[in-house]
Amino acid sequence: MPEVVVTKPREGKFNKNAARRVRAAGKIPAVLYGPGHDPVAIEVEPKQISRILFSETGHNTIFDVEVAGQSAAKAMIVDLQREPINDKLIHIDLKRIAMDKVLHVKVRVKLHGIPEGVKSGGILDQVMREVDIECLPADIPGHFDVDVSHLELHQVLRVSGLPHSEKFKYLNSEEATVAHVATIREEAPTAAEVEAAEAAAAAAATAEGATPGEPEVAKKGGKAAEDAAKKPDAAAKKPEAKK
Repeated sequence: MPEVVVTKPREGKFNKNAARRVRAAGKIPAVLYGPGHDPVAIEVEPKQISRILFSETGHNTIFDVEVAGQSAAKAMIVDLQREPINDKLIHIDLKRIAMDKVLHVKVRVKLHGIPEGVKSGGILDQVMREVDIECLPADIPGHFDVDVSHLELHQVLRVSGLPHSEKFKYLNSEEATVAHVATIREEAPTAAEVEAAEAAAAAAATAEGATPGEPEVAKKGGKAAEDAAKKPDAAAKKPEAKK
């Protein structure tokens, strides 16, 4: 049985103060929209929305939404906002879904198994955690399961290696990389790091060859003055002439 979300029209409609009052009452302000209908400001129960988001199909779940005074409609969660500090849901967007119309959705890719390349010292890098597909609402997969235990070092899992079916179409390139097994290697230093190391080495060499704060010219001048002071005065040594 599909999930049924019972909603209530929101007083004040799209007014921000009205949305704050809804949150203060423990509900989530939301908007329901779709082709052929005007957007409706509603409030929903947090438990119902959480149950949908944490289900197997997650945000791709198709459910029935009931609004007072209107017939039930198929809908799905297309956008949501969370409070940045405690991650609490503060607003959601619901979209009416026509079951005979193709949808563009994102589906998770779950990797299973330990690749042979990892056993040899490599690491598994999952580049793409979701793929884009097109299908009818009833054919949306909960996720794609892929066994990667056969992957050796430097081997790649591409979109072409994911499960395929006539019920859906991948919008990503078949050659797009989903995951690969890479070798672990030390990262080369950046240009800035090399420049900083060279500057430090040059500063150390300068410090070893000269006293800090003493200019070379002053050193030379000081030596000449010291030699002149030690040299005896020629005039003082000259014997006095006889009269």
